[in-house]
Amino acid sequence: MTTYAPAEIEAKWQNAWAEAETFKAVRTDDKPKYYVLEMFPYPSGKLHMGHVRNYTMGDVIARYKLANGFNILHPMGWDAFGMPAENAAMASGGHPKDWTYQNIADMKAQMKPLGLSIDWSREFATCDPEYYGQQQALFIDFLEKGLIYRKKAVVNWDPVDMTVLANEQVIDGKGWRSGAEVERRELVQWFFKISDYSEELLNAIDGLDNWPAKVKLMQANWIGKSRGIEIPFHPTDGGDPIVCYSTRPDTMRGASFIAISPEHPLSIAMSTNNSDLAAFIAETRKMDTTEAAMEKAEKKGIDTGIKVKHPVYPDQELPVWVGNFVLMDYGTGAVFGCPAHDQRDLDFAQKYDLPVQNAFYMPGNHVPVENEALVPAKTEPVIYIDHFAGIQQSTSQDGINATIDYFEKNDLGIGQTKYRLRDWGLSRQRYWGCPIPVIHCDDCGVVPEKKENLPVELPYDVSFDIPGNPLDRHPTWRDCACPSCGKPAKRETDTMDTFVDSSWYYARFTAPDAATPTDIDDAAYWMNVDQYIGGIEHAILHLLYSRFFARAMNMTGHLPQGTSEPFNALFTQGMVTHEIYQTKDANDRPVYHLPEDVTGGKLADGREVEIIPSAKMSKSKKNVVDPDDILAKYGADTARWFVLSDSPPERDVEWTASGAEAAFKHLNRVWTLCDRIAAMDDTKGEGDDDLLRAMHKTIHDVTMAIETFGFNAAIAKMYAFTATLQKSEASKAAKRQSIMTLAQLMSPMTPHLSEDIWAHQGGEGLIANAPWPVADQAMLVEDTVTMPIQINGKRRAEIVVAADAAKDAVEAMALEQDAVQKALAGAVPKKLIVVPGRIVNIVI
Repeated sequence: MTTYAPAEIEAKWQNAWAEAETFKAVRTDDKPKYYVLEMFPYPSGKLHMGHVRNYTMGDVIARYKLANGFNILHPMGWDAFGMPAENAAMASGGHPKDWTYQNIADMKAQMKPLGLSIDWSREFATCDPEYYGQQQALFIDFLEKGLIYRKKAVVNWDPVDMTVLANEQVIDGKGWRSGAEVERRELVQWFFKISDYSEELLNAIDGLDNWPAKVKLMQANWIGKSRGIEIPFHPTDGGDPIVCYSTRPDTMRGASFIAISPEHPLSIAMSTNNSDLAAFIAETRKMDTTEAAMEKAEKKGIDTGIKVKHPVYPDQELPVWVGNFVLMDYGTGAVFGCPAHDQRDLDFAQKYDLPVQNAFYMPGNHVPVENEALVPAKTEPVIYIDHFAGIQQSTSQDGINATIDYFEKNDLGIGQTKYRLRDWGLSRQRYWGCPIPVIHCDDCGVVPEKKENLPVELPYDVSFDIPGNPLDRHPTWRDCACPSCGKPAKRETDTMDTFVDSSWYYARFTAPDAATPTDIDDAAYWMNVDQYIGGIEHAILHLLYSRFFARAMNMTGHLPQGTSEPFNALFTQGMVTHEIYQTKDANDRPVYHLPEDVTGGKLADGREVEIIPSAKMSKSKKNVVDPDDILAKYGADTARWFVLSDSPPERDVEWTASGAEAAFKHLNRVWTLCDRIAAMDDTKGEGDDDLLRAMHKTIHDVTMAIETFGFNAAIAKMYAFTATLQKSEASKAAKRQSIMTLAQLMSPMTPHLSEDIWAHQGGEGLIANAPWPVADQAMLVEDTVTMPIQINGKRRAEIVVAADAAKDAVEAMALEQDAVQKALAGAVPKKLIVVPGRIVNIVI
């Protein structure tokens, strides 16, 4: 007898795959292609179990499709630019480049033992000059096509770190890292014109048939198409009208004020002679402008003293306020306030004692608004109060449409379709990012770098001992000659948002060594990505930006015509979780403990720990499981098997030591079974047909489960078949065929063990190259079925009958059963119901 030794077999088979170049992707015309891609990782330096689960899922699909005759592209790379590297350099005095490449080496060393079917010859990092040089070429092409422009924009400025912050990096008005009060500054920034594609990106969502409905809804909401109207409100003193945008003009009867953004041109103009207003604008520039923060923030305003005429009721005058809840980058930066039907407006009106007047009521509930605004869904019916367009009872949407028609007919406003989606600002005042390849010349203006001079490489000799972007103070890199006139000029020192790096990497994988961003023939062959896998946290920005980039690359000739959607199918996996173990210190603050320090709910000193179940793995909470430890103890196949077996892949899976141990024991059983079958003699056994029938049923069920990402269901079927094979008294030939088939079915999940079983049983070549087993349809037809017998609703017996047995034959057999005879006690059944192939019901 031999034993299951993952440490030996896993290294052996990984070497065999590498020597045979089993997973190297090469274009060929004799097979259909299949492109599997997982969202590539940020090189933090440490692999976690979430990575293991994500890449194992992709690996299952890649190996399964390879076995089914597809030509596979399954690459891997590193999303390697970004602030964490700069922060590490500031903390340690090192260099972002060194930190990043060391982390890549560490994570790759952790990833390799998983036995993933990756074509490592296509590996790249987004911080490789060869990659970001091609990204710079894309930038120049996009700029030429009018897809990129510069404009002034109000940004979050950290005065200590001296950089622009994303909204998510502003916490309670302070920089997430420095803790400094964030300022709202107007800076010249670079933008992608993604808003030009709002309608196209929205309409195309309906065609993403193999995307999760939740992700499609999130994308649609982010694009945010709305039908509304622009309405000019004329000041009573005869000045320029203030144009408001509204998606609810049917509430016009309840209008009681106008609110304009602090960044509105009128606000800025008036602030020059109004110190209170200037101070208010300065205060609002410190606000967190995320939607969630704006919703919670106290509504504040300054009365400008201006009044405007109501467009429908000209005798009414509405005061104009500057409100901290109005954003300049949506609509026109001005809104009319209807407190009765907008909670934000109601909070503001109550604070400043402004009128609250209903424009409509709900049928049967004519109650004036007090502390909660009445905001029905647009599909709900409402009763309008003296509506100027003559509407009485209708849905809100019908009311909106009728109001827009009325305003346009009477030259009071212009109907507009607007989108929530704003242009994508890509400028970042950071070092560790892709340099923007333009040059500023006093004579020529902004000039793109010549493509023959790409890549514009980051200088290595930079220092982080002074806050801000070191590129700004690097004269030998920053100072250059104008590519157009040759005079002294300066490089752009902003670098690109790291979302740019991940918005086209899928295309670069098709030809990672090409001298242009893509090789059009390779892109035409490999694109689109057939199966994309990643976390739900990237459901909006990364996927939306990738969809935009595919269109832009199509326009500039870097992707073939028709490649406007990069990902045919998307799967969003759940997280790997673990219990949190905590105690409390003397000040009642939580103290967290590593899983290996807890046994039976207690620490080594006997103290009991509080257990918080199913929590996301977090280093700060110490509820992490190191994949290196798991692989050393159990092997890669156990880790792969467990993360796939415990729950559906779209849900979270909780890592438990007992679960991992059980998975390891099962793989031991499979190997022991293989070894016993190999040692059998060739004497005839019993039940060959039954075993082979179960085998073909398992082939069918596992195949269907993998096709639908039901990996846990597939594993459950293989557990059951393993038990069947263990109990079988069939011949060696039937058992050998069964164990080899089981190895093939397991091979996407446990590739190393499967290769060893295949070799142990004398299989030809590598199991990775063996064709996927096909179920014999004739073997799936059941000759007999087992039918339970219920008496008065309780199961009392069962019978085995021919699958095509006649109803009267089934009735007769059922009545002959001892349990039925005893229950009847000589009486005749009140009812006897036979559901063919399913059940017999007897009522007595």
